[in-house]
Amino acid sequence: MSATTLDPNTALVLVDLQKGITALPTVHPAAEIVERGARLAAAFRERGLPVVLVRVVAGAPGRTEAQRGGSGGARPADFADLAPELGREDGDIVVTKHTWGAFHGTDLDLQLRRRQVTQVVLGGIATSIGVESTARAAYAHGYHVTLATDAMTDVDAEAHRNSVERIFPRLGETDSTDAIIGLLG
Repeated sequence: MSATTLDPNTALVLVDLQKGITALPTVHPAAEIVERGARLAAAFRERGLPVVLVRVVAGAPGRTEAQRGGSGGARPADFADLAPELGREDGDIVVTKHTWGAFHGTDLDLQLRRRQVTQVVLGGIATSIGVESTARAAYAHGYHVTLATDAMTDVDAEAHRNSVERIFPRLGETDSTDAIIGLLG
């Protein structure tokens, strides 16, 4: 874990910290992840840096093996409501997605480029799904990527560990919430 620097135009991207996702059983308590996400968001807002809050409202239409054994059924009405602890503000960018990653099929890249963002800091749930997919796309789009590994969790411990230990070091730098806030200056 060693984030070295943050670009002057860095954005925070928090993935799927919403009621329907934070209600899932996760490896690390979702309340702690939301609290760290809220601390990051407050620090970015204090410095006038963009805060992106991503929420998922549906899944991609493709057929998967996981769907066959799924619980199905309707989602609660508040499933996509962002966690209120994040303290959403009018200047925040809200991205609504229909796939795992926050870039595909959304205007996230356009929103970041309009603000001349060159780096993103990521956190959220689930590490191996929404966060990893977004990190891969951010890297492919040419952004510097920093991952707040204590501001993310997963429903599967091995998947979380694999992303944090094997995948993320290839996509960017990893560090703690406190260290990243410290880099903001």
